[in-house]
Amino acid sequence: MNQKRHHTFTACCITALTALSILIGGCGQSGNETASTPQPPENGKRVIAVVPKGTAHVFWQSVHAGAKTAGKELGVEIDWNGPQTETMKEMQISIVEDFIVRKVSGIVLAPQDNNAMVGVVEKAARGGIPTAIFDSGINTEQYLSFVATDNYKGGVAAAHELAKRLNNKGTVIIIKVDPGSASTNDREKGFEDTLKESYPDIQVVGAQYGYSDREKSRAVTEDLLSANPDVDAIFGPNESSTFGALLALQARGLAGKKTFVGFDSSDELTKALEDGEIHALVLQDPFKMGYEGVKAIVQHLDGNPVERRIDTGVYVVTKENMNEPANKLLLSPDLSILTEG
Repeated sequence: MNQKRHHTFTACCITALTALSILIGGCGQSGNETASTPQPPENGKRVIAVVPKGTAHVFWQSVHAGAKTAGKELGVEIDWNGPQTETMKEMQISIVEDFIVRKVSGIVLAPQDNNAMVGVVEKAARGGIPTAIFDSGINTEQYLSFVATDNYKGGVAAAHELAKRLNNKGTVIIIKVDPGSASTNDREKGFEDTLKESYPDIQVVGAQYGYSDREKSRAVTEDLLSANPDVDAIFGPNESSTFGALLALQARGLAGKKTFVGFDSSDELTKALEDGEIHALVLQDPFKMGYEGVKAIVQHLDGNPVERRIDTGVYVVTKENMNEPANKLLLSPDLSILTEG
């Protein structure tokens, strides 16, 4: 082999080996990484996008307060944007898409639907934008951390509370939420599994979806009460289902006469609890969800490890314990930070 051909052969070998090493390195990467090496913030300040399922309800306002508190403590800017209601899936996708285009430092997202939001979460991961999921799960591994209530455990707690008030015997209807909502699906499953396993003398005689809407939840409650006028109890797995059921009971003069266990809080539900129209509310800590979601993103961007699952707790609040300081704050969260300049 002459010298010229030798040099050509050597160069080809080096090129091939380089390409092979890149290919092997790429194949060796973990499939659930949400970002490459954390990048420095642009323009000197990181922007963390926080996208709730909706913005109208006090639950999401409390999430906002928690996120803003974390942002203030950690020196990052919080960009809060979400659909007005929890049934606007295409709008939530569009909002996340916009944040990806803007190349925010990280995203904190409560998916309206566990399947519909997979595409944008995986797109964010490919773009090196870490995403923390909160409140409700998603059917992909391409996220940094899941910050939420143990929703199945919340359903279990609701079942035990309802069974105690029924003396372990009776009938119940469930005002379900949305088949695509992972969080409420888990609550409903925890509730039903617990009744089947621990309280065989309590029967679920009807269940319908209210699709995260107060008026639809009211209408399906009316239908279920008409079909089961002698039912002993009602379970609502979120705020809209609980409030809709409350309206139906009030319209029929049955508020306080049927055992009623709900989920989440609002001014109206807190008053109904105080008045004895609702017997118990299973509560989450939305402030903590917002706070821990932002904190997880910042920790990751700083190159620190982040817990894959962060449990924010489950709390059963009744008329008897609603004025305890911790429970009072859960029922009426401090939102003053949202009005600060």
